[in-house]
Order: sequence, then structure tokens, then C-alpha cells
Amino acid sequence: MQPYQREFIRFAIDRGVLRFGEFTLKSGRTSPYFFNAGLFNTGSALAQLGRFYAAAIVDSKIPFDVLFGPAYKGIPLAAATAVQLAEHHGLDVPWCFNRKEAKAHGEGGSLVGSPLAGDVLIIDDVITAGTAIREVMQIIQGQQAKAAGVLIALNRQERGNGELSAIQEVERDFGIPVVSIVSLTQVLQFLADDPALKQHLPAVEAYRAQYGI
Repeated sequence: MQPYQREFIRFAIDRGVLRFGEFTLKSGRTSPYFFNAGLFNTGSALAQLGRFYAAAIVDSKIPFDVLFGPAYKGIPLAAATAVQLAEHHGLDVPWCFNRKEAKAHGEGGSLVGSPLAGDVLIIDDVITAGTAIREVMQIIQGQQAKAAGVLIALNRQERGNGELSAIQEVERDFGIPVVSIVSLTQVLQFLADDPALKQHLPAVEAYRAQYGI
């Protein structure tokens, strides 16, 4: 585990974004942990979050030309990541996002920001069912651009209805890498190393044994 990954998990726990207990997911599964990226909802939290995304991009070594933040949650993530790539890594990368509803006047269209061209790195919080990413792929293909990969905050490493996770299905269907700041493997490692949180380890391990990939 890289230092930035350990730091991210601590940050997510301190912000209440990553919690342990008993949570009913939309899938109906009862999970011993819950991740709600919507709680990164202050200026300092967003700045720090962008720094973790930027570190993960550099660590991934995925070559790309432009960052794309899918509406709505991906918009601040792409903006914050672009800022931190410039501030901390000397990388001044273009970024853009889509509107949910195309405008007929002004700058018009459904895209805002840099032109969506070349190799596109998609920034989002999580991939649950993969539906949003499939919609993004249509937007990218409609601009004759090419998806370079997807970067998310947490990979739950969890099966969907079949044997694959939604992330594995995206990788299979589109032939692109999906990388994350951290995965459940690293969360388990963090729990094992933290005396105050170690009590949650058996439940998370049992959940992974049942639903993990």
C-alpha cells in the first residue's frame, strides 16, 4: 500500500465518508461498511480529495490527453483533480464535463470546458452498476475521442449478479483499465493494522468471502 492510499483511507474515515457498522445497500445486501463520497463536501476536503486522485493518476501511468467528469458527481472531482495535477505534479491538463441537458443557446451543446478529444481519462467516485460509465462511453465515442481508462475512489471488489464485478464488466466490454485510489484489499489491510478499527475486520472479511471477486 502506497503512503497516499493509507492517508486516503484515514481521511475518508475521519470525514465520515467511510464508515463501519451495518448498512443495507441498494442491492439489498447488508454490508459491514459504507462509502459515501458525497460527504467530501467542503473546500478543504475537495482539495485533499483532488490530491489523492492526482496521486493515483500519476501512480497508474495511464497516458491521457483530457480529464472528463461525468455529470453530476464527476464534475467537481475532475476540476479538483486537474487543479492538483497542476499544483503538485506540474501537469497542466485539459478537463471537461457534460451537461445532463444540452443547451441550444450560448456556447451550446452538451459539453463544457476543453474539447473532448484524444485519449480521455474518466473521473468518478465509484462504479456501482456501470450504467453511468456506459453512457459516458457513448458521449466520448460521439466526439470521435477514445477512452483511456476510468479512475474511481474505491473499488469494492464485489460481484454483481453474475460472477464479475461491475468494474470487471466495464474493463471487459470496453477494453480499458479501471483504477482506484484504494480497493477493499487495502481497506482490509488498514483495518488489520489499526488497533482501534481491528474489531471491524472479521465482518468485512466475511462479507468479502461471500460477495468478493
